Amino acid sequence: MEEKAGGCQCGRIRYSVRIEDHDAYLCHCRMCQRATGGVSIAFKSVAKAALTWQHEPDWYRSSLIARRPFCSACGTPLGFAFPDSDAMDLTVGSFDDPSAFRPVRHYATESMHEASIDTRTLPRIRSEENANVVQRWIDACGKPPD
Repeated sequence: MEEKAGGCQCGRIRYSVRIEDHDAYLCHCRMCQRATGGVSIAFKSVAKAALTWQHEPDWYRSSLIARRPFCSACGTPLGFAFPDSDAMDLTVGSFDDPSAFRPVRHYATESMHEASIDTRTLPRIRSEENANVVQRWIDACGKPPD
């Protein structure tokens, strides 16, 4: 078992969770697309008993069968849960270091946007190469974010 931590963008909601592996999955269902504004969402399934919230997240009922934790201060989506299940999903992007997680399957492929799956041939631009955004950060706080 490995302990991982995460939370929302503003830092109000924090969690720690014990995980057994780094397996994740990509959900392409229309509800996740609408809930996140993305074409898919990367999730890590965890046991609810292995999860500790340092500050309880806000929850909303996203359908008749599920609810989702989020931060009402900054809007960060934090996961997905069936209320009657012993497991739930955390958004991979909400982990402090999401780099170890690897998707091992796609879910809800009927709503998959194929053009967004294989992007290896697209041009790549690093954040620090965007002078406009870098300058905005410098003007706001003296340096770009980490």
